[in-house]
Amino acid sequence: MNDLRIRPAGPEDLDAVLGFWKTSAEGTSISDDRAGVEGLVSRDPGALILAEDGGELVGTVIAGFDGWRCHLYRLAVHPGHRRRGVGGALLAAAEERFVRLGGRRADAMVLVRNELAQRAWQAAGYGAEEHWRRWVKPLG
Repeated sequence: MNDLRIRPAGPEDLDAVLGFWKTSAEGTSISDDRAGVEGLVSRDPGALILAEDGGELVGTVIAGFDGWRCHLYRLAVHPGHRRRGVGGALLAAAEERFVRLGGRRADAMVLVRNELAQRAWQAAGYGAEEHWRRWVKPLG
């Protein structure tokens, strides 16, 4: 990384982030649209963290904190920039944010089929908790 810069996303970044996720992120969510990400950034301005190299968006992570729990979503690194420390830098920024906010434990949403992501999370010190199951219900 020549000029890796980690920073929070602003409203001006949303279209670039949504486009980036189409090529660099695995899976989609019902809230992976302009309104969903706009709501995140306006409600919690520091939650969406970007990595840029020479001004190019090369990675993202969402570090959501609800005042009680720390949740990580959308850790994504551009395929051409993987294994260069981008993901680690994003996770370090997310974890520092959580500590500043009073968080004590972080968890990550990882697709069962995404073995590459599972290995990356494990290498970063995260472990699967197989006794939990995610339950969801679309609203609206």
